[in-house]
Amino acid sequence: MAQQGVQLDQETISCSICLDLLKNPVTIPCGHSYCMNCIKIHWDEEVVKEIYSCPQCRQAFTLRPVLVKNTMLAVLVEQLKKTGLQAAPVDHCYAGPEDVACDVCTGRKMKAVKSCLVCLVSYCEKHLQPHYESPAFEKHKLVDPSKKLQENICSRHDEVMKMFCRTDQQSICYLCPVDEHKGHDTVSAAAERTERQRELEVSRQNIQQRIQDREKDVKLLQQEVEAVSCSADKAVEDSEKIFTELILLIQKRSSDVKQQIRSQQETEVSRVKELQEKLDQEITELKRKDAELKQLSHTEDHTQFLLNYPSLSQLSASTDSSSINIRPLRYFEDVTAAVSELRDKLQDILREKWTNISVAMAEVDVLLPQPEPKTRAEFLDFSHQITLDPNTAHEKVLLSERNRKATVMGEKQYYFSHSDRFTGHFQVLSRESLTRRCYWEVERSTGGVSVVVAYKDIKDLNERFGENNKSWALDFYKRRYEFRHDSISTPVSGPRSSRVGVYLDQRAGILSFYSVSETMTLLHRVQTTFTQPLYAGFYLYGPNGNTVELCEFK
Repeated sequence: MAQQGVQLDQETISCSICLDLLKNPVTIPCGHSYCMNCIKIHWDEEVVKEIYSCPQCRQAFTLRPVLVKNTMLAVLVEQLKKTGLQAAPVDHCYAGPEDVACDVCTGRKMKAVKSCLVCLVSYCEKHLQPHYESPAFEKHKLVDPSKKLQENICSRHDEVMKMFCRTDQQSICYLCPVDEHKGHDTVSAAAERTERQRELEVSRQNIQQRIQDREKDVKLLQQEVEAVSCSADKAVEDSEKIFTELILLIQKRSSDVKQQIRSQQETEVSRVKELQEKLDQEITELKRKDAELKQLSHTEDHTQFLLNYPSLSQLSASTDSSSINIRPLRYFEDVTAAVSELRDKLQDILREKWTNISVAMAEVDVLLPQPEPKTRAEFLDFSHQITLDPNTAHEKVLLSERNRKATVMGEKQYYFSHSDRFTGHFQVLSRESLTRRCYWEVERSTGGVSVVVAYKDIKDLNERFGENNKSWALDFYKRRYEFRHDSISTPVSGPRSSRVGVYLDQRAGILSFYSVSETMTLLHRVQTTFTQPLYAGFYLYGPNGNTVELCEFK
């Protein structure tokens, strides 16, 4: 019994808002007590209603009551705390601020477990029993507890809205069709729900399909990220290795030059010193002879003079000094000049290739394939300025117009020997590699021309463009078009024009040729997989003077 008394005291001195022991307890006019802070917060939220009520009994006060500390309860709470006890465990069946409260309970309300769509009332477990036990409630619709039951009441007729107006697309009660919804297309809420449920299922299927599609896209992008990261890591590793090899190669060449200079220095210095020693010896010998002859010249004995003179007058062979060639101080300056020339050429190569490297890095694209352009204006958004590489041009192909124009000539042109040069056919490739999406146009003269994209290593085959799997060529000559790849020729129909446009999406594996005049007409389209960077190129038929030119866009 004593324990029950303590439990009763503990419940009595608990705040029904925070469900903890009272802190600074206050008692409001209806007799219920709360933590001062809890009731202040509760009433602050009710300021907009201009009415203040008790959270337990719902008694309303027109004026906000003045809160005064309940000293008796405060002393009781302190005494309970000194015993080392805390408030009894809260019964979680009571409704909290976020819960739906039972509409039937009086005093401290219990949590609702169901709401009835017919009664429009929420019930706790206890007050819900009649709905389970009495046949009168058998057809009532029970749902999870809801705070929005009043939204089911028609604001005009105060009746439950069990119908739906399809004309106005809103829920109505059974009286609404008599007046403001008269003549409208109305059905029961259940019938409209069935129709909308079917639409909902279709929508869900579409959503689920889109979710699957997007998840596949996300997976592809994740794979792309992994591939990009692996490719970047490998590129960094390979680049470091290549640059290290270059540095080691330059260091070795530097060491070789240094060693050769020192070796030559040693040889030349040794040769000079050897000659210098011979000359020094000769000088010493000549000085001795001169001293002896001087002494002989002062001899008064004529007989001795005549006897010694022949032997003293004989001189040893003179050292050959014709090899001594005093030049201006230019011994190893030519070596320095050669090394400087090498440095300048390396700088030029690095500057040129660095641009290609920068472009290649800037063109890394992890996005999904983009749609092809439709109009010429859209194609020109991807226009690419291309120049022809003199190191690949056949020796009878003249490049002009800043290496954008190629012409067949009768005589060989003055080109340096280069391993990339075509020797069997009048062909030339571009200097720039083509990656990502790019577009260019070609203007030809009256002669036949092949407009080409190809891999760089096609030179190793020494074949005409289109006769292998490393090049794709569109021929236009004798008033007709023809596409060639891997020695297979395909006739192509289309309007004749002196200008051909080429669209390349290297990443997507798309190559398209267009006849360009006032409009653009697709001549041929290739869908494949490109495994290397591509280069633009030309094959020119005879006769001499046949030209083709890369068009320049402003």
